[in-house]
Amino acid sequence: MQVKKTILLLFSSIFSAMLLWCLGFVFFVRQIDSYQISKDRTDAIVVLTGGRHRIEEGISLLNNGIGDKLFISGVSKKTSLQEIEKKSKIKINDSHKIYLGYNATDTIGNAAEIVDWITQNDVHSLHLVTSNYHLPRALEELSVYSLPVKVIAHPVYSEKIIKKWWHSFSTFKLLAAEYNKFLYTYLNHRRLQLLEK
Repeated sequence: MQVKKTILLLFSSIFSAMLLWCLGFVFFVRQIDSYQISKDRTDAIVVLTGGRHRIEEGISLLNNGIGDKLFISGVSKKTSLQEIEKKSKIKINDSHKIYLGYNATDTIGNAAEIVDWITQNDVHSLHLVTSNYHLPRALEELSVYSLPVKVIAHPVYSEKIIKKWWHSFSTFKLLAAEYNKFLYTYLNHRRLQLLEK
């Protein structure tokens, strides 16, 4: 009898966890599709490398005067601005306004690199440019530093990521993986906050 109760409790716990994950995933997908494109001017534009069209979007915003300068975080150490311009297939109007960060290799590193740069450059507002599915985790990593900086989320949408994710296993797989990373980051930060109290 006790074994049956234990098994039922185990299955109930697994089912509840799966249900919570699914509900959270649906909310996550709705959130990443709800970001609005803002054209408000800021002190800077910050791009996180790693996804399609992110750098092109950042350069386009700079060319259109949305920000005074552009910082690209997570650039490969062997990559120059000239190579970026060539690969991005977009003309840079003023290369002196673009700064490259070579230290970051992941989102945690991006956040640290961005914080160092905005602190050194007296930045009080910025457009954070990255893929729409990556924004929740990027914003969460930045929030750890509690800096008095206005951050405007600027999503970049890829034609390879379809909104009807249930029609594409590759889209679901990518979104589910990113959701799991966000969950881990969010819960880990809450855990650390509790330990500090």
